[in-house]
Amino acid sequence: MIHELFPYLHVADAAAAIDFYVRAFGVREKFRLTEPSGRIGHAELEFGPMTLMLSEEYPEYGIRGPQAIGGTSVTIHLHVGNADAMIERAVHEGAALEMAPQDQFYGERSGCIRDPFGHRWNIGHSIEEVAPAEMQRRYTALLKSA
Repeated sequence: MIHELFPYLHVADAAAAIDFYVRAFGVREKFRLTEPSGRIGHAELEFGPMTLMLSEEYPEYGIRGPQAIGGTSVTIHLHVGNADAMIERAVHEGAALEMAPQDQFYGERSGCIRDPFGHRWNIGHSIEEVAPAEMQRRYTALLKSA
């Protein structure tokens, strides 16, 4: 039985990443474990009721962040109260805008940013409830028009 799922990010500068996430997303740092050298081995951030874990890169164990490997295959989705405002805030704090907020076929207004550490974030808020069958119809129509 699964009880929880925690995203765990790895970055080249965990202290700077924690500072960015606190400023850009308004989250709270729960705690961090720091080695005598200053390297952050583990930290937890409170994203509403969810926890995001992060650490420095550990190349000696093959643990690297997106910048070190040249990209990421993961997008983290934040469902917020106001996507436009959150994206604007994140960009102001140093994120790169990848897609400006827009209304989506699946009933959400969302956009996409890349944080200064290479992680990709899709940030959205609900604008309508869309049943799966209607979502599929809209998706098919969108693909046919492209």
